[in-house]
Amino acid sequence: MKVYFLTLGCRVNQYETDAVRRLFIDNGHIITEDASEADVCIVNTCTVTGEADRKSGQMLRRMARTSPDAVIVAMGCSCEMAQGKVDADIIVGTRDKNKVLDIVTEYMEANKGRKAEHLTSHTRPEVTKKDDYHDFGSVLSPEGTRAFVKIEDGCNNFCSYCIIPFARGRVASRPEESCISEARFLAGEGYKEIVVSGIHLCSYGKDRGEDIMSLYNVLHEIDSVEGLARLRLGSLEPMSMTEEFIESVASLKHICPHFHLSLQSGSDTVLRRMNRRYDTRQYMSRVELLRKHFPDMSLTTDIITGFPGETREEFEQTLAFAKTAAFAKIHVFPYSVREGTAAARMEQVPVNVRKERAQELISLSDKLSYDFAAGQVGSKASVLVERSISGVSEGYTANYVKCFIDGVYEVGSILSGVIDSSSKGTVHLSV
Repeated sequence: MKVYFLTLGCRVNQYETDAVRRLFIDNGHIITEDASEADVCIVNTCTVTGEADRKSGQMLRRMARTSPDAVIVAMGCSCEMAQGKVDADIIVGTRDKNKVLDIVTEYMEANKGRKAEHLTSHTRPEVTKKDDYHDFGSVLSPEGTRAFVKIEDGCNNFCSYCIIPFARGRVASRPEESCISEARFLAGEGYKEIVVSGIHLCSYGKDRGEDIMSLYNVLHEIDSVEGLARLRLGSLEPMSMTEEFIESVASLKHICPHFHLSLQSGSDTVLRRMNRRYDTRQYMSRVELLRKHFPDMSLTTDIITGFPGETREEFEQTLAFAKTAAFAKIHVFPYSVREGTAAARMEQVPVNVRKERAQELISLSDKLSYDFAAGQVGSKASVLVERSISGVSEGYTANYVKCFIDGVYEVGSILSGVIDSSSKGTVHLSV
């Protein structure tokens, strides 16, 4: 049968879609990029915000219109939270994604390809103290040079704006040997760069009573994998960044000096309302530790604008803190109400104010990005070539600045040289 995939939401969702796609391919099914010709349409949903939830439902309805004879499959976080009330023929939550092939096969055999009532219903689970990690095995990324290894699922933090602990459950860590085995497989397939990721990466091992050094132990083993040239980390939590962990990570041969350290607000009062469990002083102390051990690092982050109750003064504090932290890039999100969270019951900032502040912060992010790139001029750098087109090759430096190189070079090759110019947050490498 022909299968179409659509993914909404985070990088972990994309990883899981890649895994499910591989299951179908390995069992002889054909992947199509055209939903209208598909026998099965699979939408991996997102529920992180109210808008994401709405879009997930919209995409499912669009699939039904585009492919009226196809079996529509909804899987993921939005399904988990909707108590089975989703416009789809098959509904699969976050904990059963690795069973999608079996569920679809059972449905098709039972209904002989005809549209029918839902094969299964799905109810919202209770948030438990322990969830099991559902392993997909080795997952090939569609990207030719960079692959992702998911080592953890779930979150225990319950930030006031976030529904994810309810949708994905508590922290569940992947067995270390399984993580390393996937890294070896990916390196053997020619991937030069691996990004270690998870829903709450710094909680790896927490469900087993371990601390942040459990994450380092996995990184150390992956760093030793033959054929690997680069190792990156997904989003990190400030208070998990102990000096011991940072010093240990700095000793890894292939670690890239780019760290995404989640902030969400530069105002201490907003951070308290968010239940973020740190203040700006503590956050900055972690930034200083990172820069001590990685002087040439780039620092990126996430910030929400217009969080409930955010005053202009609090937003100004965020702008000032962003300048002080000298982020290389800020991922900006105007606050979106998510029913079921504590923040949804707080006093809301008008939507137009949220969006105006987002634009203001995006403008600052652009300036910081341009400044960081300009500061790279004259320094030595290496670039992993991701594509070559019209006589120009491009890729990213180790500290994750987009780079252009004159000439056509093999995709997957690593070029070294000197950065000789910058333009709007990108740089040019002379080799």
